Amino acid sequence: MTQLFSVHPDNPQPRLLKAAAALLQQGEVLAVPTDSSYALVCHLDDKAAVDQLRRIRGLDDKRLLSLICRDLSELASYARVDNTQFRLLKLGTPGPFTFILEASKEVPRRVSHPHRKTIGLRVPEHKALQALLELHGAPLLATTLILPGDDEPLNDPDEIIERLGKQVAGVIDAGACALEPTTVIDLSGDVPDVLRRGRGDPAELGL
Repeated sequence: MTQLFSVHPDNPQPRLLKAAAALLQQGEVLAVPTDSSYALVCHLDDKAAVDQLRRIRGLDDKRLLSLICRDLSELASYARVDNTQFRLLKLGTPGPFTFILEASKEVPRRVSHPHRKTIGLRVPEHKALQALLELHGAPLLATTLILPGDDEPLNDPDEIIERLGKQVAGVIDAGACALEPTTVIDLSGDVPDVLRRGRGDPAELGL
């Protein structure tokens, strides 16, 4: 049975998030709120959990997934970052941006882009998700919770449970999300490239 963890959006209850974090350690997939939309997350190093996450979304192994990190120090462990890139990252984190960077050797091959060796990374500002990351103690692998055939992400915890059934072990309910995607910025090339404009304003980064 899928567990529903109803937490306060600004002061999430640690007891509930500890229980959710325990499910991640057990190799389960969770649906969690972010500063853009609900997302599916799982433990980075659990292949079975990653495969389950992809099955729910209907994604093959060529589709790039993202890493959600607590802060830039954690992010730097999984990507190669020069001084110019770091300046942009510092301006855009935490916040509604996803950055495409060259993956380091710490990132499993099944997670990075198979041809370009890149990874999508973000540092959210959502307080419940930040608290979950702190309790988990490591980045989470994530993908937006858009089910096959849908045009929009799911945004209601009860509907998520109803439609996904036992495919996810838990749903964190901290209220509705913004339902506006992150702004995606590719920093893996010679110059920054805004791939998708979303909730984050590229002008904040000087782009």
